[in-house]
Amino acid sequence: MKSIILDTETHTLNGLPIEIAYAPIEIQQGKLSLDKTQIFDQLYSIGEPISYASMAVHHILESDITNQPSYTTFQLPSETSYIIGHNIDYDVQAIARCGVDVSHLKPICTLALARQVWPNAEAHNISALIYQISRGSEKARELLKGAHRADADIILTANILMHIIAHLGIQTVEELYTASEDARIPKMINFGKHKGTAIQDLPADYANWLLKQEELDPYLRTALENAGF
Repeated sequence: MKSIILDTETHTLNGLPIEIAYAPIEIQQGKLSLDKTQIFDQLYSIGEPISYASMAVHHILESDITNQPSYTTFQLPSETSYIIGHNIDYDVQAIARCGVDVSHLKPICTLALARQVWPNAEAHNISALIYQISRGSEKARELLKGAHRADADIILTANILMHIIAHLGIQTVEELYTASEDARIPKMINFGKHKGTAIQDLPADYANWLLKQEELDPYLRTALENAGF
């Protein structure tokens, strides 16, 4: 399994994973394939209560994770290189809390790609994109009934990914990774007093100040450096 779509549900925002699901995918000659029979989906115990705000999103109750294996037992399938998801950094951080070594992974963010492919979409969350792609069909409504559970979300993400691949003419997973890395480089600043300003139009003193910040997002750093700051 060199390439997987992965999704996690956590006990609170940026918390411990209480559900992890993944499915292996292949991209050959511009076609995405996902074998539903190989979907992995597991609930996990964490020894901490689930927040009600998170419960309202994924509907996982305390009783669901009682007697489930500890989240620390989770392991990625061997040889995993590419890990795909909607806002994938969140999921990578979640499995890192399980003790998984994520340093070698090549994350592919369908959220960043969707923002590039459909820049004028009303929203870029999974549910809104599924409705947009299907033009508000009844089939989309049926698909979305299980949304915000990890196993359902990987199928929905695969659906969105198929359209992204077609729009961008992607032929291989390495091409998809390259496109994702490019899409993640911001074109404008999205915070602070210069929010909404194109990167190349930022005042030089502000851009140089940002570059001195040790915890600056690496993709923003790349954008600033590409703009000549």
